[in-house]
Amino acid sequence: MATMIVPNSIAFQLSANSLFFLFLIIFCSSCKTTYAFQGTKSKSFHHILHLNSLLQSAACNSSTQGLQHQKSSLQVVHKHGPCSPLHLDRAKTPPTHAETFFQDEGRVRYIQSRLANKSGSKADVKVTDVANLPAWDGRVVGSGNYIVIVGIGTPKKQLSLIFDTGSDITWTQCEPCLGYCYQQRDAKFDPSVSSTYSNVSCNSVQCSSLLSATGYLPLCSLSTCVYGTQYGDSSFSTGFFAKERLTLTPFDVFDNFLFGCGQNNQGLFGGAAGLLGLGRDQLSLPSQTARKYNTIFSYCLPSSSSSIGFLTLGKCKSVGGKRLSISASVFTTAGAIIDSGTVITRLPPDAYAALRSEFRQRMRRYRMGMPSICRKQRCQ
Repeated sequence: MATMIVPNSIAFQLSANSLFFLFLIIFCSSCKTTYAFQGTKSKSFHHILHLNSLLQSAACNSSTQGLQHQKSSLQVVHKHGPCSPLHLDRAKTPPTHAETFFQDEGRVRYIQSRLANKSGSKADVKVTDVANLPAWDGRVVGSGNYIVIVGIGTPKKQLSLIFDTGSDITWTQCEPCLGYCYQQRDAKFDPSVSSTYSNVSCNSVQCSSLLSATGYLPLCSLSTCVYGTQYGDSSFSTGFFAKERLTLTPFDVFDNFLFGCGQNNQGLFGGAAGLLGLGRDQLSLPSQTARKYNTIFSYCLPSSSSSIGFLTLGKCKSVGGKRLSISASVFTTAGAIIDSGTVITRLPPDAYAALRSEFRQRMRRYRMGMPSICRKQRCQ
């Protein structure tokens, strides 16, 4: 069994929050100029981890090495970081670990209830391409999620959208905003100045598909299909269901993209213009672009608030690592949900127990704490 040894000459204390953070990022145990060692009987390895790499920087590190060979990517940035184009009000205090934990609880229950009666199966698509989009942390816009910038309409209007793997429909606030629109940093999309905008009719197949994507029956207004969707925190959006040109990158443009043109929108969306749905339903972005990307996408979140990540549509390279002793049957029912809106990683009990045992083995030189947010067996 591999072991972790920390030199006795390096002594420091970790607060409860620090220990919790260490648990979330698995093996990012760190201290400035501290060494974390891992070895076997015959050989040993080491990796230097700097504590200051976890601290917020005042300057944006705009390096996008992950995008250099991915022409179809969107950038991702941290909500509180200097790389964000939306700049969260610095007077606002970021949520504590406990607040984040309890917000996650509600969102997880919401996602589980939505997936309860869905199979998630999709037809095979043979043609595959790749698109990469920079993604920015949406906490910068007060939403608690990450954001990407896409173009909608002709001429295209650049909009900052929360990308959400737990939602299916894409929507943005639209003029003339017949109900209520929250304040956003970008100017609202105006369909009257776009040459490629068209409403979806009430009796169309596309309108009927809203029930599966949103969980709500569509309505009708003067023969125009009206969508409505609500989220786990009671945020909601309603408006006209429409088709429009979507521009992800200069190389990735899609006509007749189905989306919601929001006329009444309220909730915790912060300064973002709307939401980009990356779920499994036929109205999600991966499904609507399946002929090019084969419903495949991945994302790399920024490692710090001053760096940039990316959202990639299409094939990506696999990630190596040690395989844990977890029965395949643990994941046969639901698989894994990759949710950009949930902060804390959650696993089935058996999978979590295996991960916890391995983590404790590798971190046994550190004193185990009990953060105040722990509930039942979640932090044990």
